[in-house]
Amino acid sequence: MLHLRCVLVGDPCVGKTSLRYCPTAFDNYSVTVCVDGKPLRLELCDTAGRSEFDTIRPLGYADASVFLLCFNVAKISTLRSATQRWLPEIRALAPSAPIILVGTQSDQRMNTRRGEAIEPSVMGQLASRLQLHWLECSAVTQQNLKEVFDLAILHALCHHRRVITTNIAQQQQNQNINPNFNNTILVEKEEQQRQQRPTNTPKNSGGGLKQNLRYFRRIS
Repeated sequence: MLHLRCVLVGDPCVGKTSLRYCPTAFDNYSVTVCVDGKPLRLELCDTAGRSEFDTIRPLGYADASVFLLCFNVAKISTLRSATQRWLPEIRALAPSAPIILVGTQSDQRMNTRRGEAIEPSVMGQLASRLQLHWLECSAVTQQNLKEVFDLAILHALCHHRRVITTNIAQQQQNQNINPNFNNTILVEKEEQQRQQRPTNTPKNSGGGLKQNLRYFRRIS
């Protein structure tokens, strides 16, 4: 079964831990989903956003299939943190992994003071400038929650296939650097075997030579 890791990153209390998607069953932060008739295991890794975990948190980035960069749509400060702190960190430590910008707690937008909440139009412009896909969702109302993880799985699968393709291309490139590499090894092995093979020198070869010399003397 294919295993994909979805890493959630963002400030504390932006709602990362509340992003729980259970299509059929839910086991803490791991869920089995079916894509194109095939099951796959999606692991959700919720990272700690507090600064005291700065040295430990990057360990959770290893082998990430996709990142969900989370911010609270009702707190513009969390968006600034996402773009100025978390995004550079992810791109530095996992440069090839896809990133999806996720606005959480969208149900709180209407209850937020004017100027504090982030409008979807602003998010669209920012995501376009950063070249990121983005969605907003609510764990309370379940709005767009399924769409967030559907998009995450899609990006994770594409990343997985790119990694496999890159590895295959790298192997082929290594072989093309020296196309006679295998033949060279074979010739070297044959040469070593030839040198190690004992020489079959006929016994009494010196005596045979003396007999031939006597024979030629008699003839002459």
